[in-house]
Amino acid sequence: MRTQTEFGDLLIDKSTSPLKKYQDIAVGTSNLLFFIKYETILILFGGMPGAIGLFLRRIFFKRLFKRTGRNVVFGRNVTIRHPKRIEIGNNVIIDDNCVLDAKGNSDVGISIGDNVIINRNTILSCKNGIIKIGDNTNIGTNCLLHSVSSLILEENILIAAYCYIVAGGNHDFKRTDIPMIQQPAISKGGILVKNDVWFGAGVKVLDGVKIDRGTIVGAGAVVTKDIPAFSIAMGTPAKVVRSRK
Repeated sequence: MRTQTEFGDLLIDKSTSPLKKYQDIAVGTSNLLFFIKYETILILFGGMPGAIGLFLRRIFFKRLFKRTGRNVVFGRNVTIRHPKRIEIGNNVIIDDNCVLDAKGNSDVGISIGDNVIINRNTILSCKNGIIKIGDNTNIGTNCLLHSVSSLILEENILIAAYCYIVAGGNHDFKRTDIPMIQQPAISKGGILVKNDVWFGAGVKVLDGVKIDRGTIVGAGAVVTKDIPAFSIAMGTPAKVVRSRK
């Protein structure tokens, strides 16, 4: 398995065939039989409309992942990368046009608990990090959850539309003799969201933050520091305006 830096190098490596690049970046393995299965299932069933599409994806998509629970519903045109690093629990709904991208080196990149809803156009993306989503969590439309380190959502989390939760992904910029994009990626330790938290629409959560249980983060807030339990936080940067206790 390649690191994220190696993925970038792979794209410009003329000695590597286009098929090998595709297998490394999208499929996650060079195993030919799994590659054929992956391509066949996505081509035949990925965009199929209607109830028949939902039914066939429920049957065949589970053959791609590391683990898939009962009663998992996949919408149309779901992008799946490195499926053998993805675990999905019971009674999960993944809506149309979502992205599950688990690129990296660990055994599991994305772990989704039971009774989770991931609404349409939402992206879960790893760059050699992990994303764990606990039971009874609802993620709204057009959200981005991105991790190069550790992004953990515990249970009963409510995330409204257009939220942006990014664990890591910053670049060092101390040197001026080389472009920032070529300098090392850095992380402040990832993101932890405890039980029973509600994010309003358009919230942004930056790396190195812990949001304790029972917290409400108001629409449009930018969370740059830890927030204590049972708080209501608003603003840019987010500040506690009152306690729920």
